[in-house]
Amino acid sequence: IDKIRVSNPAPAVPQPAVPAHPRIPEVFHPVPEIIQPLPEAFHPVPEVVHPAPRQPPVNMSRVFYGIMFDAGSTGTRIHIYKFIQKDPIELPVLDHEMYHAVKPGLSAYKDNPEEGGNTVRQLLKIAKKTVPEEDWPRTPVVLKATAGLRLLPEDKAHTLLKEVQEVFEESPFFVPDNSVSIMNGTNEGVLAWVTVNFLTGHLYSKTRRTVGILDLGGGSTQITFLPKSKKTIQSAPHTYIANFNLFNHTYQLYTHSYLGNGLYAARLATLGALGADDLDWKVFTSSCLPKKFREDVTFGGTTYQVSGIPDGYAGYKLCYYEVMKVIKGIVHQPYEVKGSSTFYAFSYYFDRAVESGLIDGSRGGEIEVRDFKNRAKEVCNKMAKYRAISPFLCMDMTYITCLLKEGFGFKDSTVLRLAKKVNNVETSWALGATFDYFRNLNIH
Repeated sequence: IDKIRVSNPAPAVPQPAVPAHPRIPEVFHPVPEIIQPLPEAFHPVPEVVHPAPRQPPVNMSRVFYGIMFDAGSTGTRIHIYKFIQKDPIELPVLDHEMYHAVKPGLSAYKDNPEEGGNTVRQLLKIAKKTVPEEDWPRTPVVLKATAGLRLLPEDKAHTLLKEVQEVFEESPFFVPDNSVSIMNGTNEGVLAWVTVNFLTGHLYSKTRRTVGILDLGGGSTQITFLPKSKKTIQSAPHTYIANFNLFNHTYQLYTHSYLGNGLYAARLATLGALGADDLDWKVFTSSCLPKKFREDVTFGGTTYQVSGIPDGYAGYKLCYYEVMKVIKGIVHQPYEVKGSSTFYAFSYYFDRAVESGLIDGSRGGEIEVRDFKNRAKEVCNKMAKYRAISPFLCMDMTYITCLLKEGFGFKDSTVLRLAKKVNNVETSWALGATFDYFRNLNIH
């Protein structure tokens, strides 16, 4: 990233909040070669009097940390970021990320909030080991919950968040106002876009050649990109367009989060189980599952009985038809998604591509939408072979195929870049949310 920032410095923006160094009067007589070193306290200005390069002197560099919790529907993750602020105006340089995750997600503790709080307490122990003790009082700790808590009844979600707030208050870190909240879907998409474009260097360049993001969580799924065409913005529902400011520049993004269309929620919706009642005696069946498969599935703290169709048919075509019901008429197709934009796809897109053998888990890789389709057919028509990996692999791969093609409207030949990490940092909204905390991107 550092290389990118140096070759493409962002425009300098005057910022009154930063104490300006005293102006150096122009010196006409030659400056003596050697300047007697003074104690550091007496150096309000850089030592060099001839015009200094744009890069600030080293003693301005400031190291600071941020702790961001991602409370998702299938797990709670902690991201501990170490930043170096080399320039008061530009984005800081990310020096390091420490990442750890626990399962299940907070929503699984809807009837036992204390236990949910304990999972956060465990993760804070890692933060104490990672952040130097002298930095604890000024290191903000923030938790943002996503679809798992959005799908819960409001009172249960509120109780869980209150529990987390108490765990934060007893920690040695800085607890800002509104440090525990449910994030809205728009921010989830925008901040994931900020993360990926920061890590790929696109936020520093003036070319405006950014990449789009596709995020598939357990409870919701997000699509976000910077439209090249006015028609995309004009033809989209107005709530799908978000603006935010960075470097005195306003970005106008197409973004939407589909609640209930994350992978685990979509499984239940395909089965007709999401939101159903009388769960004790109902068994939810699908031709996307192996015929002899039967087990209890828990999502968001609720358990459902699920099975294949023992005397029926199974396979890709029937499964596609079932999955279609969850997507058709629900997912908006943006005007220019059929174009040549690059999209990064992560979370469950990545995980399922690895499990089905489409990509190597350590490296990620580029695939076309049709690769998901072809592999989904193979998995569904050889369910016995893939059952050991996951009895839901046929349903998941078919759902991903259907979401990309019938949902968003991608062509078979659209290339997706599948990545779990970029430059060794997790691709998730958490880094963007940390920037938002430190810089207020003013998303609306």
